[in-house]
Amino acid sequence: MVLLDSLMVKIAMIGVLGIGAQWVAWRTNLPAIALMLVAGLVAGPALGLIEPERDFGTLLEPIVKLAVAVILFEGGLSLNFRELRYAGWGVARLVIIGVPIGWALGTAAVHYVAGLPISVSALFGGILVVTGPTVIGPMLRTLRVPNRVRDILKWEGIVNDPIGALLAVAIYAFISYRGDSVDYAGIGFEVLGATFLAGLIGAALGYALTWAFPRGLVPEYLKAPLLLITVIFGFVVADIIMHETGLVTVTVMGVVMANKPIHSSRALHRFKEDLAVLLISGVFIILSATLDWETIQNFQARFVLFLVVLLFLVRPITVLASLLFSGIPYREQLFIAWIAPRGIVAIAVTGLFALRLVDLGYDGADALVPLVFGVVIATIVAHGFSAGWVARRLGIDMGKGEGILFVGANRWTIDLGKFLKGLGYRVVVSDTSKFALRSARRQELEIHQGEILDEAHGHAMDMNQFQHLIIATENDSYNQLVGTDLGPEVGYDQITLVSADEASQRTSARGRVLMESSPTFETLQDKQRDGWIFSKTQITEKFNYEKYLANLDAGEEPVAVMKPDKRLLFFSSTARPTIDEDDVIISFVAPESPEELKAQKMEERARKEEAREKSAEREAAKGRESGGPLPDPA
Repeated sequence: MVLLDSLMVKIAMIGVLGIGAQWVAWRTNLPAIALMLVAGLVAGPALGLIEPERDFGTLLEPIVKLAVAVILFEGGLSLNFRELRYAGWGVARLVIIGVPIGWALGTAAVHYVAGLPISVSALFGGILVVTGPTVIGPMLRTLRVPNRVRDILKWEGIVNDPIGALLAVAIYAFISYRGDSVDYAGIGFEVLGATFLAGLIGAALGYALTWAFPRGLVPEYLKAPLLLITVIFGFVVADIIMHETGLVTVTVMGVVMANKPIHSSRALHRFKEDLAVLLISGVFIILSATLDWETIQNFQARFVLFLVVLLFLVRPITVLASLLFSGIPYREQLFIAWIAPRGIVAIAVTGLFALRLVDLGYDGADALVPLVFGVVIATIVAHGFSAGWVARRLGIDMGKGEGILFVGANRWTIDLGKFLKGLGYRVVVSDTSKFALRSARRQELEIHQGEILDEAHGHAMDMNQFQHLIIATENDSYNQLVGTDLGPEVGYDQITLVSADEASQRTSARGRVLMESSPTFETLQDKQRDGWIFSKTQITEKFNYEKYLANLDAGEEPVAVMKPDKRLLFFSSTARPTIDEDDVIISFVAPESPEELKAQKMEERARKEEAREKSAEREAAKGRESGGPLPDPA
C-alpha cells in the first residue's frame, strides 16, 4: 500500500489507464472518451487508487488549466479556413445564433427543472454552451460522416469552448458584485476588453512564430519546445489579465498558425497532436477520478429529468433554430442536433466557479459539481455510443472505408486496380499526369489527377475512405516521401510501397515494400509486358496455404489476401498476413493460360487433392470394417 501512495506510481497509473483506454477503444471501436471516463471512475471513487485533490494538492488546478490550454491550441491548429468553404455558414450560425439560444434554454432548464437559483442557473447555462474538442475529436475519429458535418462539429467545439468560459466569467462578475449598484455596462466592457486583449496576444504570438520559423531564427530542434512554451506563456499572461481569457489566447494563436504557411508545419502539428492525446488521456482520468461518493450522493433525482431535457430539448432546439434555412440538409442538421458531448472544459470551469460561489454563500452552488459530472457522463455515454447508430439511421454514415488508393498510374497498377474492382472494391488511381490516367479511365476506374500530398493535407480528399494505399511510381524517393507524409494520416501498416530500385528492394525505412520477394517497379512492368496476370484462389480446409504455395510456378507469388469481411491485406517483404480458411489469395502469375483457365487449373488441382484424400479415407474405413489390413496410403 505504501508503494501505491507514491505520486510517481499514481502518475504512471494515470498514463497507463488513459492510453490503455484509447488503445482498447481503437481495437473495439468503442468511444474512447467513455472508456477513459469509466477507467477514471474505477480508479477514483470505486477503488480509491487515485485521489487527485489529495495526491496533487494545489498543483491540481494549474495542471488541468495548462493541459486544457495546450489541448485548445492543438484544436485551433486544426482549424483551417479552407474547411469553412462548405461549413462556414453553419459554424457562424451556431456561434452567433446558437450560443444565445443555448444559453437561454440551458438557464431555463437548470432553474425550472434542476431547481437551482436563477443567478447560479445563468452561470451554469453559460458553461453548457460548450461542446468540448476533447470529446468531439476522439468521437469523430471513429465516424465516417460528411466533411461538412465533421467540420461544423469540430469548429463549434473549439470556438464555443472559450465563449462558454467567458460567459461564465461575465455572469460571475455580475452576480458577485458587492457594490451599491451594479454597473452592468462597466462589467460588460471589462469582459469584452479583456477578451479582445487576449485575442490580440494570441494573434501576435501566432504571427511572431510564423514569421520567425521560416526565416531560420529558430533551429529545428527548438521549434516544438519553443511552441509549447509560447502557448503556456500566452495562456498565463492572458489569464492574469482576467480568468479564463487565456482560452481565447491559445485558440486564436492556433487558428493564426493553422492558416499561415510555415516550415516544419507538419512536424509541429504532429508533435502537438501527440501531446494533446497524452494530455486528454491524463486530464480526463484525473477529472473523472475527482468524483467522490459525497458528490455522487448530492446528485438529486430531479437532475435526471434535467439531463433528459438537456439532451432531447435544449440541444436539438438550439441547433435546429440556428440552422433553419441554412441550406444544410435536414438529416445532417438532425445529426448535429444530437451530438453535443461535454468534457474537460465544462468540468474544470464549473469546478472553479462552484468553489467561488460556495465561498460567497450562494444557495445551490454546491449542486454544480455533481450536476456537471452528470452532464458529462450522460452526454458522453449517450452521444458516444449512439453516434454511429444515429448516423446510419439518418443515412449520412459513409460506411467503413474499404477502398484502395493507387498512387501512380501505370500498366501494373491499372491491371491490379481493374482486378480488385472486379472483386467488388472501390479503386482510385491517382497521378499528376493526365496522360498517364487515360488508361485507367478506359478501364472505367475512378481517377484523381493532382498531387496526392496537397489533396490529403488540404482535406480535398478524405483519406478515411481507403483501407490501403499502394504507392507505385518509378521514383523511389517520391514513393518514400508519400509513405512518410501520409503514414500519420492513415497508419503506416496501411501503406505499401513498390520498390523502384535495387538499393531499397528488400526494406524501406519509410514504408513496407510490396510482396515477399519485393520486386522492383521495373521487374513488375517487365512481367506485365510479358503477359503476366492476376488470379484468385480460395483457401479451403483441404486446399490450405501450403498446398497453394506448392502449386505456384517459378516467380509466381501472392500479392494480397481478401478476408471474408472485405479486408484486403497485402504481402510485404517484412510481413505476411495470416491465411485462414475461406480467405481468397490474389496472385501475380505467369501467362500459361488466360486468367479463367489459370484459376480453373488451380481449382482443379484442389478438387483432385480433395478427392484423393476422400478416397483414401473411404478405403481406410472399408479396411476397418472388414478387419483386414489398412491400405498403403502410397
